[in-house]
Amino acid sequence: MRSAIFNHMVELKADGLDRVFHALADPTRRAMLRRLAGGEHSVGELAEPFDMSFAAAAKHVKVLEAAGLLKRSIEGRTHRCRIEAGPLAEADRWIAYYQRFWTGRLDALETALLKHARKKRSRA
Repeated sequence: MRSAIFNHMVELKADGLDRVFHALADPTRRAMLRRLAGGEHSVGELAEPFDMSFAAAAKHVKVLEAAGLLKRSIEGRTHRCRIEAGPLAEADRWIAYYQRFWTGRLDALETALLKHARKKRSRA
């Protein structure tokens, strides 16, 4: 029987990316992050543009916080949120890898199509 090999770096990074992509999958959370990119906001301020309760906004904030996409500080009864860009950079690196892959594939397709067009012209 073969033993399973657990690669901690791969699994831990994937788990972090899973949380980031889960957080980004929701349009409300993406809009909240976009707003935070302009500066710090309270949870109540993040809820304002949406037809949602404070409790619902707080749940979205918790998802973003669990993904490491925002930091929350407490000033009295006010929870202030600010964006944390590090996990976005990690997601960007992951996407960039596949962007290079697809760019390479599209370049190969373009080369094949141009070669095919030249052959057609030379036959005519």
